[in-house]
Amino acid sequence: MTATMTDTPPPAAPKADTGSRNGRSLGMILMIVAGALLLVSAVRVLTGAEQLTSDGQISAALALAVPIGLAGLAGLWSERAGVVNIGLEGMMILGTFGAGWIGWQSSPWLGLLCGVGFGVLGGLVHAVATITFGVDHIVSGVAVNLLALGATQYLAKLVFSEGGAADAGGNPKQSPPADSLPNIDVPGLSDALQSVEKHHWFLISDLAGIIGGLVTNLSVITLLAAALFVGSWWLLWRTAFGLRLRSCGENPIAAESLGVNVYRYKYAAVAVSGGLAGLGGAFLALVTSHIYLEGQTGGRGYIGLAAMIFGNWRPGGLAMGAGLFGFSDALQLRNGGETVHALLLLLVVLLALLAGWKLYKKALWQGVASAVTAVLVLVWYLLTDNVPSDFVGATPYVVTLLVLSLSAQRLRMPKADGMRYRKGQGK
Repeated sequence: MTATMTDTPPPAAPKADTGSRNGRSLGMILMIVAGALLLVSAVRVLTGAEQLTSDGQISAALALAVPIGLAGLAGLWSERAGVVNIGLEGMMILGTFGAGWIGWQSSPWLGLLCGVGFGVLGGLVHAVATITFGVDHIVSGVAVNLLALGATQYLAKLVFSEGGAADAGGNPKQSPPADSLPNIDVPGLSDALQSVEKHHWFLISDLAGIIGGLVTNLSVITLLAAALFVGSWWLLWRTAFGLRLRSCGENPIAAESLGVNVYRYKYAAVAVSGGLAGLGGAFLALVTSHIYLEGQTGGRGYIGLAAMIFGNWRPGGLAMGAGLFGFSDALQLRNGGETVHALLLLLVVLLALLAGWKLYKKALWQGVASAVTAVLVLVWYLLTDNVPSDFVGATPYVVTLLVLSLSAQRLRMPKADGMRYRKGQGK
């Protein structure tokens, strides 16, 4: 009887979680992307901000989006199983330390594995606290963040400030440099796209710059991250394992009644979540800076959570959110003041479209507020030639708040996300 119940698939995820319910077909998504490209290209031509779609800007945005995307994917795995994971930042910190420590002493490949392993360790600590002992998920996540920060600071003082590590450039706040992981280029394509981009043609040069940034000087971890996004989508939405795991986040009592070992699936999801967050930290240590550096995560675990929420707990939307945050973060690295100033014009157009849509839907107050904000931003754009550097540095966080506020009405989290579960509680 037990074997029969175990083989029985759990209840399907509610229809509200499917792509057909949210009304976005592939054709509609392609139309939105095409419209966005046309709008960005028009803004580039009108403002002369050539960096807006340059291959350098896109390449920098991709590099900055990868750790955010991996953190968001980590949160997706955990929360689809019903465990809120605020501890992503701490798991990323553990990943940076593990990658920097082992990567310096041996090879970056072993450092990469160690970063993932340290992240899994942090995930298991969170799993034991929340799943086994029933600790509040938010409290446990904050504790993991504090514990990871304190532990890595203490260990860094022990292993990086004495002996050979100190002689190689280590100190209590950073590790000695590790060797680089290989990068990949598409032969011939990068040069051809750069040639087209230099002509500054409307839309064509923009497409060349965007594609060029996506195929030039790619880290192997970037390719691995792309594969993990596709693999996670397939595993969670196209296999019996994924259906059972998601049922634990929707209705664990019903899943248990059909023979699903809810504890096992929750533990597996949170362990995978920690490993993905650790991989994001390893990317920062081995690709971005080639060293472990205290504080180098910079809140990316929290931004990853914001990207996951923006993506409605789905890999495709999460990837778009991570790309948006990575792009805004890259602005401060490449002549950000002028480029952000050009984006003000783009913001005016988007706010005007939003105002028209809200008024059409008879949402009077929201439409008027959007229209007034559009006018104020337009005045700001016309009266200035640049954006202060302090505001440019805050752009990723401002974008995070704006995106979450605009997308909040269409979000649907897993029904049992963050709820305490005990075996047999439905009897």
